[in-house]
Amino acid sequence: MKILYYIYQIFIALPILLVLTILTAVVTILGSLLGGAHIWGYYPGKIWSQLICVFLLIRVKVHGREKLHKRTSYIFVPNHQGSFDIFLIYGFIGRNFKWMMKKSLRKIPFVGKACESAGHIFVNRSGPKKVLETIQKAKESLKDGVSLVVFPEGARTFTGHMGYFKKGAFQLADDLQLAVVPVTIDGSFEILPRTGKWIHPHRMILTIHDPIPPKGKGTENIKLQWPKLILW
Repeated sequence: MKILYYIYQIFIALPILLVLTILTAVVTILGSLLGGAHIWGYYPGKIWSQLICVFLLIRVKVHGREKLHKRTSYIFVPNHQGSFDIFLIYGFIGRNFKWMMKKSLRKIPFVGKACESAGHIFVNRSGPKKVLETIQKAKESLKDGVSLVVFPEGARTFTGHMGYFKKGAFQLADDLQLAVVPVTIDGSFEILPRTGKWIHPHRMILTIHDPIPPKGKGTENIKLQWPKLILW
């Protein structure tokens, strides 16, 4: 069965997904230029992610959407198991959001330009001024229920186990006084780990935990909130 899936993956699924990726990027760029980047920056990507899972025969299960309020903006902080985390969150979290991503991703053909047009936030850590600009852009984006997704580990795991958190997501939540929502991703590592070359069909599970609202503001607030996030 594995050999049949590899043949299907190479000759059928991946060519279709390449065309879908380019088409999604073009639609996102053109739609955002016409106006409504919040719409065009989310729904084409959502459909693209769902189709990727369908064509690659990947089953998805979601828990906890009922914990979120429709018109409330959140900062989602998922663990980062692998490349398919992107498709799981984009396709199935059920909330309009912006990604916070590394500046280097802007260089990816089609995708980088689409992300820029959609208003996703590229992190520039070259100096304090650039960091403040990033925070200001986030403030402008997180309105009317539009949320933010940040991987607090910063990069995909090599082992399947969760790594150390960086403070950026929690500092941003503190600055903007938004609730942090821990999100557990399970199964993505089995599909395509960081060092893997082949895609393996495996069920992915997305679990949305209870939002953690801010209590106060400042460095001490971040330290007090931190232990509550250790629930994966």
